[in-house]
Amino acid sequence: MKNNTPVFSLILVVLSTTILFQSCSNNQQGTEEKKLSDKLNIYNWDGILAPNTVPDFEKANSLKVTYDLYASNEELLAKLQAGAKGYDLIFPSDYMIDIMKKQNMLEKIDFSNIPNFKNISPKFKGLPFDLQNEYSVAFEYSAVGIAVDTSKVKGFKRSWSMLFDEKYKGHISMLDDIRYGMVPALKYLGYSINTTNETELNAAKELMIKQKRLVRAYSSDTYRDMLKSGDVWIAEGYTGDVYQVMRENPNIIYFIPDEGSALAVESMCIPKGAPHKYTAEYFMNYILTPKVHGTITNNSLYANPNDSAKAFIDSKIVNDKAIFIDNTIIDKSQYIQDVGNSTKFYDKVWTTIKSN
Repeated sequence: MKNNTPVFSLILVVLSTTILFQSCSNNQQGTEEKKLSDKLNIYNWDGILAPNTVPDFEKANSLKVTYDLYASNEELLAKLQAGAKGYDLIFPSDYMIDIMKKQNMLEKIDFSNIPNFKNISPKFKGLPFDLQNEYSVAFEYSAVGIAVDTSKVKGFKRSWSMLFDEKYKGHISMLDDIRYGMVPALKYLGYSINTTNETELNAAKELMIKQKRLVRAYSSDTYRDMLKSGDVWIAEGYTGDVYQVMRENPNIIYFIPDEGSALAVESMCIPKGAPHKYTAEYFMNYILTPKVHGTITNNSLYANPNDSAKAFIDSKIVNDKAIFIDNTIIDKSQYIQDVGNSTKFYDKVWTTIKSN
């Protein structure tokens, strides 16, 4: 057998050098990935962070946050589908996370960068839209309900039927949102809010077309101002939005109808191709700091799933069953889920309602 020892030794040296170089390169790359950027680009709903949340983060980390707003999940989806680039962090609702996952629009999260994830209640891990907890971190939750100005409206039932009552004509506001906007009609008729039955969806459509002449506005944001001004007496709305109005007008109350509702969980996600992924994960971890998350809830009045944050939340908020939702209502409610091919039919129904 020919002696190849010198050649073999040379190969070992080359391989060792290559491995060492790759190891150093990988370590250097890892260090770079763990370094905070000088900017962070967030796309979020209006009014769900505390006024000091972002400024405190910017000051502590010497970086600049760009903060853009959207009014619906569909607006968020459309903007990203249209090619909007550069966002590092978004806050979609449950069903939209499922849709975005299927369209490969989300990055998997590196949870080693989010040690405070341990603070999230087990009830808000492994949710239907992200069973393996790969793409989302629960941020807040609520259920769609009804706001009522009790100075204008007397003797009512805590039911979705209020939104279809002739005597409130011209003083009703409905959410301008395909899925959440159809919840009252579907629940009032006794159907699932995730129905794919076209007969049921057509029945909801006809009910809402009949209701339309009673409706002053379809709005997912400005209805708050209309409640304040008294132009709207009854509004389908989101918990935190309405409670913020209640601070200024004690005549307004909020409840989740007895028939049940749509449970909503907004989560923190990273869009595909985010330029500052590690910084986004670092910000997520900051949000899950108990005092930070508790302060956000005290401001936004949306319940949060952070068990450790409750020590920093006003006891009146924690004990309010319309905010930290009563289990009897939860049992009658559902998460909105992706309805697959039926999404096109929902779109068609909603377009017909709005244009009729």
